[in-house]
Amino acid sequence: MPDTPHRERQAGPDWAALDALPATASGARIWAALGEGGLTARAYRGGAVGAGADIDGLGGLLTAVDARFSVAATLSVSVQLATALPVLAAGAAPAARSALERALAGRATIALAATDVTAGTDLTALRTQVRIEDDALEVTGGKNWITNATTAGHHLVLARHRPGRHFTHFTWVLVPADAPGVEVTAADSALFADSGVGHITFDGVRVGRDHVLGRVGFGLPLFARHIGTERLAGAQWAVALCRRTLRDTHRHLTARAHGDGTLWDLDSVRQRFALCLLRLRELQALVAESGDSVVAAHDATAAATLKAAAGATVSEVLGGCGQLWGAAGFTTGGIQEVRAQAALFGIGGGANEVVLDVLADAAGTLLAEPALPDVLR
Repeated sequence: MPDTPHRERQAGPDWAALDALPATASGARIWAALGEGGLTARAYRGGAVGAGADIDGLGGLLTAVDARFSVAATLSVSVQLATALPVLAAGAAPAARSALERALAGRATIALAATDVTAGTDLTALRTQVRIEDDALEVTGGKNWITNATTAGHHLVLARHRPGRHFTHFTWVLVPADAPGVEVTAADSALFADSGVGHITFDGVRVGRDHVLGRVGFGLPLFARHIGTERLAGAQWAVALCRRTLRDTHRHLTARAHGDGTLWDLDSVRQRFALCLLRLRELQALVAESGDSVVAAHDATAAATLKAAAGATVSEVLGGCGQLWGAAGFTTGGIQEVRAQAALFGIGGGANEVVLDVLADAAGTLLAEPALPDVLR
């Protein structure tokens, strides 16, 4: 049997719906199983999407999915849980209510189409437009590298209804995937095929006026309200991925013969592993400290800190573990393949450079002298 990483699954009847799937299942199949098993609602307080994220429930779901399936498939689930469904829940019209109900039940996936063809993560530069009429909306433009694009029943499209970069010039529109004028092309990415990633074009797509999500002009504030939860979810997932990788690597090192002992007996190996473990512990502590601030207070700086820390931690931990696996890490599905996929933690949802800018802007506040506890006064 090849010496490659394996999945250590969480035990318990709660995850039977996931355990029935093969490890190669796509994000869409996993989403269906979560919905059919009544598990999706666990990510939200009281099971209601509009009530906000349940920190433990969201983290538990992502850990369970990561333990069983690929990085790409887990990405498909994460984007929907943390951002797509909360944005969709802002719609009060029957079309939005129906789409949300179907998504929660696992009968449909939802694509969050924010990243524009020409703008990347600079959302105020996006060119996708929505023309608002008395009884209809017309959407024209394109979105690139959209998770769940090829499987979605609906696309949540961030579009501009007015020229310029002001934050009130953007609106979310719910667009059925089968509407005339919608064209989806799968992205050329073997690494992320399981996420349904693709490119979408909208050629004069017309939908009812009731397909606005939230209020006209509130697209960016609505997105900002939920991107923090996506960054928290990413950090929770990063903890699960790093912990699983370190467990597999520790098992590999303690079993792999070297001289009269194993690789684990080498001081250089143990120290390199310990540094990776230290990074994991640091990220765990940051997630525990920041979760409430992100979910309850919508603290953008805390969310940016989590995103930056997750990207750096995943890169260091998986890079270190990849070195410790040696040649065995290049097997199909091995650490080097996972490492390539995990590069998304430093890019997707806001590149490291973007979130580090947010952190730098808050330097004065973060470095202010903290108040002394009463016991020390």
